[in-house]
Amino acid sequence: MEEKIEVNIKVPNQTRYLSLIGKIGEDVARALKRFRGDREELAYHINLVLTEAMSNAIRHANEGDPEKEVHVTIVIEDQDLTIRVYDQGQGFDVSCTAPPEFKNLDEHGRGIYIIRSLMDRVTYSECRGGHVLEMVKALR
Repeated sequence: MEEKIEVNIKVPNQTRYLSLIGKIGEDVARALKRFRGDREELAYHINLVLTEAMSNAIRHANEGDPEKEVHVTIVIEDQDLTIRVYDQGQGFDVSCTAPPEFKNLDEHGRGIYIIRSLMDRVTYSECRGGHVLEMVKALR
């Protein structure tokens, strides 16, 4: 039976924690024995999707409110690495986010586009107290 690994992190709704969470994601990816691909590339991708997802949660979903927090879980089970980023915001329809045109670096939708490009499955749904962005990477 494969070992299940679960990391739970709650941080204040502040962007200064982005690099810390990204680094934790990198370290988890580098430690995966069951992943047969390029672990350094996976580590970079996990850092990127985590920081993009957290940045969206902090700035958009939680609207920069310092009273709110962001909860992140990283779970490795069977052949999947699942990242969930929980926010306390109003939510949005992730399927309606159009790909950015990349003419403007401040353009909205860039983070979701990157996340969708790097992960195998992405969903955003309502949960108790807010919403959760779930990102799954197959480790096959």
